[in-house]
Amino acid sequence: MTERNDGGIAPLFDPLTDPLPVLDGVRHGERSPGPGNDDCADTVELPPVGALVGFMAHDRPEASGSPPGPDLLGGVAGWGAVGTDGGPFQLVPVRAERDLPLVTQWMNDPAVAAFWGLAGSGTATADHLRAQLDGDGRSVPCLGVLAGVPMSYWELYRADLDPIARHYPARPHDTGIHFLLGNVADRGRGLGTLLLRTVADLVLDRRPACGRVVGEPDLRNTPSLAAFLGAGFRLSGEVDLPDKRAAVMIRDRALRALL
Repeated sequence: MTERNDGGIAPLFDPLTDPLPVLDGVRHGERSPGPGNDDCADTVELPPVGALVGFMAHDRPEASGSPPGPDLLGGVAGWGAVGTDGGPFQLVPVRAERDLPLVTQWMNDPAVAAFWGLAGSGTATADHLRAQLDGDGRSVPCLGVLAGVPMSYWELYRADLDPIARHYPARPHDTGIHFLLGNVADRGRGLGTLLLRTVADLVLDRRPACGRVVGEPDLRNTPSLAAFLGAGFRLSGEVDLPDKRAAVMIRDRALRALL
């Protein structure tokens, strides 16, 4: 479902160097989700124009602050864009000064809040992001930008260095994924499955040392479970985490071509 960025696809958006992307003509809801009907329910309406302008206004170095620091995931900021059935997709590491209003809005959607628990004025979301941004690089929060529009939130993390490693037989360089879709109209159309497979493929392509991509969705979140299964993950087991009973979903590099 994805294409490698081997020169045929230019990076979608670089907040340090690129001019403002043109949003005119990008009509929400017209992206093709590709095959599959499952989706992730950990998901909100596209942000108002002001929120999009806030994201795009940080394209100049003097406006954007310091670029993201090094991470333990192979430099997510440099992974570039890949092609999908819904258009070019890129993970853009979060910058709190630019992205906090948008992520806060998404976290206040009831369907998101039920599983993320970060609803409110923004303090909870800000603390959640800051813990990652000020950490040692083992977790990288990102916006997912599809066809020029920031429309999803992702966290890539070193599962082998995370507390979850105490709850399943972790292997070195296991890479975990959390995600939500930011638009109600994108749910139930297979877009979550498409992008979950895309990001898992990105991890395996850009991190040669990683043999497995791991998810741990809440067992109550059946749309999320369906998205993981549709994206080639297998159910490895169930575990009790501090805030939920979770399904351990694993996508194996060795089985990548089969699932």
